Amino acid sequence: MLVFAELGMGQKNLLNMYTDTQAGRDRWRIHRKLMHAGVGIQQVRKYRTFQDNESKVVAYDLLSSPEKFVEHFERYATSVVSIIAFGRRVASPEDPIITEVIAAMHLAADLNVPVLARFPNEIAPWKHGLGARGRKGAHKFFHALASEAGSKPGHDSSYVKHLLREAPQHSLDAEEISSLTGNLFGAGSDTSSSTLITFVLACCAFPAALPRAWAELDGVVGSARSPSMDAGDDAKMPYVRAFCREVLRWRSVAVIGGQPHAPVRDDVYGGYFIPKGAWVQGNVWAMHHHEREFPEPDRFAPERFLEGDALARPFPGERGYMTFGNGLNWRPRPFKCSFTPRSPEILQTIEREGKQALQDLEQYAGTTEYRMSLFAKRKQ
Repeated sequence: MLVFAELGMGQKNLLNMYTDTQAGRDRWRIHRKLMHAGVGIQQVRKYRTFQDNESKVVAYDLLSSPEKFVEHFERYATSVVSIIAFGRRVASPEDPIITEVIAAMHLAADLNVPVLARFPNEIAPWKHGLGARGRKGAHKFFHALASEAGSKPGHDSSYVKHLLREAPQHSLDAEEISSLTGNLFGAGSDTSSSTLITFVLACCAFPAALPRAWAELDGVVGSARSPSMDAGDDAKMPYVRAFCREVLRWRSVAVIGGQPHAPVRDDVYGGYFIPKGAWVQGNVWAMHHHEREFPEPDRFAPERFLEGDALARPFPGERGYMTFGNGLNWRPRPFKCSFTPRSPEILQTIEREGKQALQDLEQYAGTTEYRMSLFAKRKQ
């Protein structure tokens, strides 16, 4: 998430986080408050209906072109974020929102390699897309999308319209609006699609883990409908929940994750000297593969998250795992797989619900006129 903010802000967010001035810290708090207005715990509950519909569309898409599952996952994740941000969905992988956002994410990955980030731009050709031109292009792209969405009628509850209403009160400039809009895509697009790809990889690599999940789904949901957050299905399926948690742990998308912190004074921890202002981040991969907390860490074992299991450990916190933050995100290398409904009844349900979901999502139909050619050309 922070990576997209820095593309739009030229690292001003980081400077505000670590500044010694009260004005800088206050600015950071305003940004955080505005982000919570879009993706806070209470707010995201309002998004369940279109999230549910978009997930049904994904399942429907997989029936017709399963070989394009990566594209379907990327479209799904970007569409959910686009509805939140702009009040309009992404109906196709060729939509400029998805092509530009994914291209920008690929470029932004360079910012997350600490050693490479230290090289001066003049001798670091891999950073040229993230220099002044890259930041300027990203800023223009996200600000143009925000302005375009703000000028169109309807969808007054979208995040961008809320942001534009709040802009005069907080004296938000164009770069800040760009940054806050980009934050949503950095947080919710690549991370979500990469996790879904990892989920498929886990299913292919460890098929023995699937029958128990199928049995739980059949017992709680049946074959006449898909699972629903509003119905409270997840609370009745502990193994399915554990399966999802194990996906997040087994091959963590955020390798180096968590919001960066900095000590306000020199400190010593575990024999290590940490100077004031040093950038400190958690190594999520190392934590998720620590033998003490997760025995046999490379084995995909959802039962480790079930209370009373031999593999279970009292990992810090109730959740027992960490998900995302800013940092070095990755996904599996390309691989082939097939998707087959387990019964004719499930196939009929996917087709029926997918068609209905597309009708329900018509209210979010829309187009984007703006194109950011710098990112598109570099992606090609």
